[in-house]
Amino acid sequence: MIRRFDEAIQKGVRYTHRPGAYGILQRGGQVLLTFQSEPAPEFQLPGGGIDPGESPVRALHREVFEETGWGIQVIRRLGAFQRYTHMPEYDLWAHKVAHIYLCRPTRIKGPIPEPHHSAHWMPMQEAAERLANGGDRYFVHRLLKQFQ
Repeated sequence: MIRRFDEAIQKGVRYTHRPGAYGILQRGGQVLLTFQSEPAPEFQLPGGGIDPGESPVRALHREVFEETGWGIQVIRRLGAFQRYTHMPEYDLWAHKVAHIYLCRPTRIKGPIPEPHHSAHWMPMQEAAERLANGGDRYFVHRLLKQFQ
């Protein structure tokens, strides 16, 4: 069973299944987050939707670059969570299934191509508190415990 976080399922809403891959890019005691300024300002784990026919790891490489400009080395899969939410940028109610991976940032590959995103290094403890959704916070807290 995949753990669920955040909003309750709303009756009468039709949700679109939206699998995604997200990375905890850890270096030292810090993690690399993306800050999305629109439609609502929030810190997120870098990552996003898996396109049809795309593997989760391939999607993760693509999305991390699009949101941070960084390349990554995937270390291992940490788990998954689900959430039901509205995605205003797509005008979509989504059943998101987020696959979470521990990654090592390799190098900056170029400027961030995704509008309204910026990359931020943050101490892991601070990130665990500032991330916008409960699933992201859960996995960073869990990883933080392993380093203590």
